[in-house]
Amino acid sequence: MDSSATAPLYRDVTDFAHDMPSWVQHLAEAWTEFGLLVFGVLFITGWWRARRADEGALALAVLAPVATAFGYVASEALKSMVTEERPCRAVAGAAASLVQCPPVGDWSFPSNHSAIAGAAAVAVAMCRPLLAWLTVPMALLMAFSRVFVGVHYPHDVAVGLVMGALVSAAVILLLRRPAQSLALTVRGSGAPIAALVSGPGTGTVPRSGRGRRRAGRR
Repeated sequence: MDSSATAPLYRDVTDFAHDMPSWVQHLAEAWTEFGLLVFGVLFITGWWRARRADEGALALAVLAPVATAFGYVASEALKSMVTEERPCRAVAGAAASLVQCPPVGDWSFPSNHSAIAGAAAVAVAMCRPLLAWLTVPMALLMAFSRVFVGVHYPHDVAVGLVMGALVSAAVILLLRRPAQSLALTVRGSGAPIAALVSGPGTGTVPRSGRGRRRAGRR
């Protein structure tokens, strides 16, 4: 893949990174390595919160990490087809990367970190729209950090973000209704493990369930 169009911007960003104070560089290195864990925390807290919500909310909370995984798989599949070399090896005259350049064969396009961040940001926002103000900047910061530390071109992270977001949204829209039906079935099973995983819900009984209970008492 021809990366010459964004190579100058890559040089500008990596030069900017080397001009930053060391504490900024260390923060960027920490975020680019561990920032995705914050999305994991949001998945867990979202699921725990949805255990007391209706089946629709529970379905979205469970689908969020699933949709994010699909975003990663799509990115990894494209990466294996394009096989673009990392800019930390390919761009002549660029500043050294702040982190170790990934090994040969760990291709650059698209950025998996950015795809995961974009997918997770959209998934969490679809579960809890008010959190979009948090997840979208987090995803953008993750994408920028990958260029800042020197391991991706700007187009790698841009495509990764968009791909992850689109795949995540599509998976949630396609699977939302089946997941909601599954959540209703699990909650109605009465199994202890089901109660732990799905929670008590809103405490209301569906109309069809009330009808069955009345019929049973007769």
